[in-house]
This record gives sequence, structure tokens and C-alpha cells, in this order.
Amino acid sequence: MASHGAPEDKPTLLERLSSFLTREPEDREELLALLHGAYERRLLDADALSMIEGVLSVSETTVRDIMIPRAQMDCVSIDDEPPDFIALILDTKHSRFPVIGESKDDVVGILLAKELLNYYANSEAFNLRETLRPAVFVPESKRLNVLLREFRANRNHIAIVVDEYGGVSGLVTIEDVLEQIVGDIEDEYDFDESEDNIIPEANGHFRVKAQTEIADFNAQFGTSFEDEQFDTVGGLLLKSFGRLPKRGEATTVGGFRFRVLRADSRRLLTLHVERVAPAPSDDDNSG
Repeated sequence: MASHGAPEDKPTLLERLSSFLTREPEDREELLALLHGAYERRLLDADALSMIEGVLSVSETTVRDIMIPRAQMDCVSIDDEPPDFIALILDTKHSRFPVIGESKDDVVGILLAKELLNYYANSEAFNLRETLRPAVFVPESKRLNVLLREFRANRNHIAIVVDEYGGVSGLVTIEDVLEQIVGDIEDEYDFDESEDNIIPEANGHFRVKAQTEIADFNAQFGTSFEDEQFDTVGGLLLKSFGRLPKRGEATTVGGFRFRVLRADSRRLLTLHVERVAPAPSDDDNSG
């Protein structure tokens, strides 16, 4: 008796395997499944898989999702003289600053920190307004892949984010976009892996890796933060904030002020720490 099923109705194992390996994925989820399969078969390493996933996510992520909020923007006033804001530039270590008029809704341009070299070369001839680059404004809803393309085309590294009413809601940099793809980007102010987790700075300030163990922090500063629930200083701050804070946000815990110097969308990286209360006595418990 002849079989009712044609050969093509029941492909061989080889045909099914060939189809699986050569077919185009039908949706993003299937593409990701194929990529993870390639990783499991060691056709991709973990870094390559992570970057491909980052590239895919960029097309679905908007500026609103990654921008530095308006309240956390470090700005320079157009009415200030360099001595008034140089301390801010040295403290924050950004390379670009929005320059504002009466409020943060009035962004008149972008100051490149390196332009201050001209001030030191000839302070009398320095004019802040004349050194400014034009500010670029983008809507909160702009997708990151489009913004990245515009950054590259215009050779621009920073944009001011505006809401639907034209008010300034934050800022975004090319580094913020790239970090969605490759993770946090180290710069000259980041820790080298061989350096200590706690670096003293001037005036009793410290730079501290978020991954520093609480026990090591306690030993350095004479504190007694509990490490039963969290092992690291970063975990301690996550508990204090109740969420993942963004760059520039600060909180006070146990007599210390912690400000986030670097963070990406997944974790805290580097903190600025200063004591805001007297050092505890031996029987004081700051935890």
C-alpha cells in the first residue's frame, strides 16, 4: 500500500537540520535564540553575544530610557566667569557642559572643558559666549540607533533632551548610547584593574569602587556597616536608594555622603565618598 505522505511532507533528519541552520529567523526572539545557540556551540564568545544583544536593544530603546535627568545635569551659567565654575568642571570631570541662561530650559550652548585652556593662556581675552558650540536638541522619544547615526554624521557628542512641550528634560551623550552596546566605557578617570579599590583624593575625599567589600570599607574608615545582606558598598547604596541610581545622584549613609561617579544601565561602578559626620567612636554603630 502506497504511503499517502509525499517525501516533502516528512523531511529527513538531514533536511530538517539543514533547514534549521540556513533559514532566516522569523522574529527577534528567534534570532536571539539562534545567537544563543551559536554561543553554546562556541561560534560566538560571551562578549560578542553581549554586543550583538546590545545592538539589537538600541533599536528599541529611546533617549528617555538612558538620559541624565534634568535635576542631575551639571550646568554652567552664561553669567559666570571661569573662576566661578572651574571647581565644578574639576570635580565632575565631564568633557562637555550645557551652558544655561535664566534656567535649565534656556540652554544657550555647549562648553567644551578643553576650551578653558584658552582662559589660562589669556584670561583677559577669554569670552565664554564666544567659545560655545551650538546645542543640539532631541526629543525624548528618539530611538538610540537613530541618535547614534546622527551623532556620527554631525560629529556631535552630546544632545539636550526636550519633552513634548519643549522643556528641557535631560541630556544624553554618545558615550551613554555606546554603553548600551559595549557596557561601561572606561576613561582616564576610571580605575585601573591593578589599583586599589579605595583611592584618597584631596580634602578628605575618596574614589571608591562600588565592588569594594563592606568589610574593607569598614576597615578603611572605621565604620561598622552590616555586610550580612550585601557584600559590597554598591549593594549598600542600592538598599539606600531602593533602585539603581544614575550618575550624579547622591545619598548619605552612616555619616558618609556617597555620590555616583560612574554607572551603567546594569550596575554601579565608581563612587565619590566624603565624611559628613565626625568619625565614630569605638562603641558607635553606624550600620
